[in-house]
Amino acid sequence: MNREELEHIIRASADVTDQYEFIIVSSQSILGPVPNPPEVFTMSAEADIYPLQAPELAEKIEGAIGEGSQFHQTFGYYAQGAGPNTAVLPRGWMSRLHRVQTAATNHRVGYCLDLLDLFMSKAVAGREKDREFCMAMLAHGYVKPVEVLGLVEAMPIEEQGQRRLRSAIRRWLKVVRERGHQLPED
Repeated sequence: MNREELEHIIRASADVTDQYEFIIVSSQSILGPVPNPPEVFTMSAEADIYPLQAPELAEKIEGAIGEGSQFHQTFGYYAQGAGPNTAVLPRGWMSRLHRVQTAATNHRVGYCLDLLDLFMSKAVAGREKDREFCMAMLAHGYVKPVEVLGLVEAMPIEEQGQRRLRSAIRRWLKVVRERGHQLPED
């Protein structure tokens, strides 16, 4: 998915729900702060999205423009109805959102996660595709080791989970360095 496709999803979500503002919490949230990222970040065909003021309307989005819909079949990408609890995010994430509002969104607003918050949500999810995404963010310099490690304590998870998260991030840093990428020391 590219930035224009994300803007289309925002516009279509607004048409379906008659809402003005949306939160995008998936990997495609990267398209807010980085409108034209390398291909490794644009491979997903879905954007997890929900209306800011009426999250319960996410079901309408999924029904109308979700996976397998006519929208999906026509355009090759789709919206996944999400909600405020879809992603585990660090405290203060809403103050760091990136606004996507253009003529292509019909001047409706899509709020995309900040790169650090996106990294942390993917790190906590911890699936293989999330680990690869996080390591790519590190390799491309979108986040710095000291920043992500410093944000672990702001994650709303228990202390043991925070320790596991720090360890996982340090392992990823090692792998990224072993792949030949220069990273600042954490």
